[in-house]
Amino acid sequence: MKKVVRVLASGLLVLALAACGSSEASTTISENKIVVGVTSGLHEEILEKVKEVAAKDGLEVEIKAFSDFQMPNIALVEKEIDANSYQTIPFLETYKSEHSADLTQVGETVLNPMGVYSNKIKSLDELKEGDIIGLPSDPTNSVRALLVFQSAGLIKLKDGAGDEATVLDIEENPKNLKFVELDAAQIAKQLDDLAAAAINTSYAIKNNLQPGKDSIYLEQKDSKHHNVIVVRTENKDDAAVQKLVKAYQSDEVKTFIEEHFEGSVIPVW
Repeated sequence: MKKVVRVLASGLLVLALAACGSSEASTTISENKIVVGVTSGLHEEILEKVKEVAAKDGLEVEIKAFSDFQMPNIALVEKEIDANSYQTIPFLETYKSEHSADLTQVGETVLNPMGVYSNKIKSLDELKEGDIIGLPSDPTNSVRALLVFQSAGLIKLKDGAGDEATVLDIEENPKNLKFVELDAAQIAKQLDDLAAAAINTSYAIKNNLQPGKDSIYLEQKDSKHHNVIVVRTENKDDAAVQKLVKAYQSDEVKTFIEEHFEGSVIPVW
């Protein structure tokens, strides 16, 4: 009887160890293939080029495009994809905080610069006392717009305002500009009623505005609102992840972005 018990116990131990080994192996991304989620549009276009470059290094990149901005993170957490490339650092931090998601950025990619546009002036120097300036009303993009205005020298925010800044935190406003918060998707359609406005790249392009050509001021390359490649924290050191970052941050991809998007998308590595 004791012998039978020992045999059963030994068998269970082997099964347990096998299960542990299987579980551990399943957390590692295959060295030769990685599935990357993107939002459709420019990020998908860039990843197609990254895919070409990665193939030369023996890495197959499968691209999954999403139309919703939450889904690439949801799919990543649920292990439907291995990485994603579409979001800014503030967006990632907010998602991690709200969903307790164990995600990590592993590589900088591009900046889709927020721009200041106008149908009335050609330079910010032409702004007059009391002119009305539009900016997005949602908190994330409102802060971003205020930082763009500050970078352009139009305003100065209170020290320490940081990521929680609102129009109430404007400390210096030499021209007494009036800032009006509007729905981000509608600002471009209201330019005729404004002296100028801050508009996200995606909405600018949808309204036939090219950031590299039509803006009178563009968000600078050092903005923290650039995009990053994101993976589950447990996979941040995986070989496939490192190959993906290497391919993305290659000279070949940088040249493609600069030539294809003509300043509307800016490589930041």
